[in-house]
Formats: sequence, structure tokens, C-alpha cells
Amino acid sequence: MARYDRVIRGGTIIDGARLPRFRGDIAIRDGIIAEIGRIDPADAREVIDADGLIVAPGFVDLHTHYDAQVFWDPYCTLSGWHGITSVAIGNCGFGFAPVRPELRERAMMTMTRVEAIPMASMQQGMPWDWVTFPEFLDSVERTPKAMNILPYVPIAPLLIWVMGFDAAKAGARPTDAQHAELSRLLHEAMDAGGCGWSAQRMLPSGPACVQRDFDGSPMPTDVMHDDTCRALAGVLRERNEGFMQMLLVSGDNAQDQRFYEEMAEISGRPMIMNVVQAFDHRPEIHRRVLAWLRSCRERGIRVVGQGLTTDAGFTFTFENWNLFDDIQAWCDATTGTLAERKQKLADPARRQALRENMPKTATGPLPQIVIVGPQTEGNKKWLDHTLALAGEKMGKHPVDVMLDMAVEEDLKTEFFAAPPNGKIEHLKELVDDPYVLFGVSDGGAHTKFLTAGRYPTETLCKVVREHGMISLEEAHWRLSALPAQVAGFEGRGVLRKGAPADIVVYDFDQLAVLPDEIVHDLPGGEWRRVQRARGYRYVLVNGEVTIRDDQQTGTCSGQLLRHGVGRRTPMPRAA
Repeated sequence: MARYDRVIRGGTIIDGARLPRFRGDIAIRDGIIAEIGRIDPADAREVIDADGLIVAPGFVDLHTHYDAQVFWDPYCTLSGWHGITSVAIGNCGFGFAPVRPELRERAMMTMTRVEAIPMASMQQGMPWDWVTFPEFLDSVERTPKAMNILPYVPIAPLLIWVMGFDAAKAGARPTDAQHAELSRLLHEAMDAGGCGWSAQRMLPSGPACVQRDFDGSPMPTDVMHDDTCRALAGVLRERNEGFMQMLLVSGDNAQDQRFYEEMAEISGRPMIMNVVQAFDHRPEIHRRVLAWLRSCRERGIRVVGQGLTTDAGFTFTFENWNLFDDIQAWCDATTGTLAERKQKLADPARRQALRENMPKTATGPLPQIVIVGPQTEGNKKWLDHTLALAGEKMGKHPVDVMLDMAVEEDLKTEFFAAPPNGKIEHLKELVDDPYVLFGVSDGGAHTKFLTAGRYPTETLCKVVREHGMISLEEAHWRLSALPAQVAGFEGRGVLRKGAPADIVVYDFDQLAVLPDEIVHDLPGGEWRRVQRARGYRYVLVNGEVTIRDDQQTGTCSGQLLRHGVGRRTPMPRAA
């Protein structure tokens, strides 16, 4: 009888713990790494030939929104295609539990804008066989998964559940009794397996309120009282477990930084600060943030920054674009039904305000946006023109070029906005900080205009192979072990005896991010943009092969990681 289920033989092992690479074999039994070294292949039921390949721990993605998609896509793609074997869901305080049945439609409507998830897909793809957060986790556990799932407890649904929808949206301070109930619900959710809590804190009066509700109003966590955060941090202190995630773009504000520190100090637990982003036109922003994060480490304050390390841009139309919401005039003009948005964008009375308040942050300077998908024959001559160049030739302001064309083409014109973090020297500054987490994939969100789930493959190809910024040993620690340790993925992120067998086997020289494509694979007949990977010979999740030669095998060996820990039982195959 074979001693092992499978042996990965003869690969170059990079263990995720920064030890020097070595040639060796890995034996797997019951989803666990049983041995590492030289192993007789006759002792295995299956032998995976890894000669000439890299063998490393599966990647850990701490910033996703697969709360809905996991119910119809076991691989949580794009992530599953790019070597990610574990994800955290429920980021930014957004989620679907607890939600009373009468508010389910409203909960889904919220996600159509703040995270740009298609309504029809949620309506047809989610079972809604839960009300409470523990019941939601039970539903996720029943769902076939090719990915390990670690759940945050999102705070927005808790606020609505306890305070009522209107009060939560108004930012009223909870009463002492309501704070006690919020704390009780967080305890209940963490008893059921939640890993901590998350919230988006983008004050409506601030310069970075870029992610809003479907009607343009702030999210409940944007306006929640600071005392509520203190009470929730106190729950983690009482339990001495869990961690927190807060989204506040750049974090370059002394008051915000003090608040992050206060949350870490009250709780005694890690705080993941999102997002450390380089803005090429203002590099002093990320440099100040990196200096602050370094000072936190020196003072023993557990604040960890998650960096935007991908240069994925945005290809979008005004049918579904929401990332100009940090400017009120643009937010007002791009909310409502399709007909209402078209009418507002065509309204001459609005144009002056839109011209005077051109977006300059989330996507870079508006005049540099490129026309990549004109729909009418008469507009084809403007293909690949920037708005600035087209405006110069037409004698129009760039805003008028964009909006006139969009309105003429029923809001179907495609534009491309390059990211504001394109300079390689600025990326290197983020990479050079050994404790900046890689990622911010936003997996499952912004499905029609963002493909940042490619970031692990992009890191290996661009940061390591092309530019040699760090070694493979360092890259795999940053992609796997560091996020796993920060977020409480018990035993994951490293290759060592006794660890869960989440493993990637890839051809370093052939690894690549494939071109952007549109696929119609979402429930409700919806489409999305994707970028696949090339070079992943095998991906194993809990010891089972989920990807072979870049193709899904249909094996659903992923687990719900309650308290960061999975179970050890046979996993089903997808239908």
C-alpha cells in the first residue's frame, strides 16, 4: 500500500519562510505535507514531476470581495487562475450577513456600485439560505470550493441590523445598548469562525470618498462613530484573537494614522491598513505612509500596510463606472438609471462643474484617458486617442469629448484609464519595504473594468524576473507566509512538514499574465473582464490538484477556514 497520496518530485523548493531554495521532493498525505526531502516515488499513488519547476506555497490574498461569487465560481477567478489558494472575504465592511429577508435586494443594490458586482448575477447566483452571520458561514461551508476562504465580519450589515437602515446610513452614534448588541453580534460571528472585522472609513467630506452606495450616498461604515470602532476593537482585545482591516485610500493624514494606531493599541491585534498606493504625480504621499508604517513597527504598534503592487488600469464605460465618486459633481452625474445617467451627462448645465472638477486621483489625469472602444463608424477615427489629443483636434474640452461621445453611443463607449502608479521606481519603493503586503486584488469586484487578481503572477514576472527587485525567496514570503501570518491562516503560507498542502508548481521562465479578454460566464447573462495565467503546471489546495497546465480540474478541495483552521476530510469534485 502506498504511504502517500502523491509526491511532488525533483522540483526547486522555495518554502515561503525565506530559507534558501533547494532541490527536493514533497510527500502529501490526507491533505497535509507529510515529508520533505528525498522520497521514494514508489511510496506514492501519484507522482508529480517537478523537474525544472519551482515548488512554492500557494498565494494568500487578503483583499477580495468573493462573498457573492464563491456561490457560483468555486475557483474564485481570477484568483484561482493565478496561484492563489486562500482568500479573505468580507473586506471593507461589505457583506451579506446578517441581513433580514426584506433587505436582501437593498444589500445587493449596494454592491452594484461600491464594488460594481452585477445585480443579475447576485440575484441568480446567491442562494440566500441564511439570515445571520453564522448561517452565512454554514452556507459557504456547504458550497463546493476550490479555494480556502477566511471570513471577515463586515461591519456595515451589523450596523444596519442593530440600528436600522436609516440611522446606520445617517451616522448616528449608537446608544450604549446598541453598542452592547453590536459587540454581542461580533462575538457571535467570531465564535462561528469569523477572523476579525473590517470597515471602509472614507468620510463623505474627505477627498477620497470614492466608493459609495448605489444612490451616491456614503456607506454606513463611512459615517459610523469612532466610538463604535473602539467598542469593536475592544471585542478583539477581550478575545485576544482576530485582526482588523480598514480601507482608507493612501492613509496620508495624521488624524487617520492616529486612529489606525488607536485601533491596534485598544485591540492588541493587527490592523491591516488599505491601501498603500504610489501616485506618480505625488510620490511624497506613499513615502510619508511608508515612513509612518516603519515608525509603527519601531514603536511596537501592529499596523501593517497592504500595497497596491499591480499596474492594472481600468477599461470602462459609463454604463457602470463608479470610480469618479470622490468628486460630488461626477458622483451626482453618474448615479441613477441608465436613462437618467445619460440625461445628466448630456445636460449642458452640468458640464461646467464637471470641467472644473476633473478627476485627478483614482485614475490619473482625465485628459490622458484613452478612447479604446468607439462604437459608431464616425467615431472610429478617434480610436487610441487620448481625450486631450482628440480635444485638441476637435476644438473641445476633454470632458466634452468624453461625455459627448459616451452620450452619442448610449454610454457604451470604452475608455482606458492608466493607473496613477506606473513608474517602476515608485513600485520599487513599495517593494523595498519588507513588510508591505502585496495585492489589493479586489477579486470578485469591479468585474467589468478591473483585473487586479493577476497580481501574484505579475509580481513574479515583473518584480522578480524582469526587474530583479527581490529574490524568489523574498517574493514567496511576501505573497504567502507574511499575509498568512498577519491574518491568522493557521499553518498556511509555508512548505513544512505538518502544514496544509497548498502548493503551486510553475515554470518560472514561461510564467505570464495573458491579455485582457471579455467572457460571458456570470449568472444572469452578465459578462466580465479577465486575464488568465500561463505557466502554472499544478496548483494544489489541501493536497488535491485544482489546476493542471493552467486548466481547472474541477476538484473542489478548498475549505472554509473557521478561526483560520480547516478540516481534514475528503473533498467533493465539482459537478
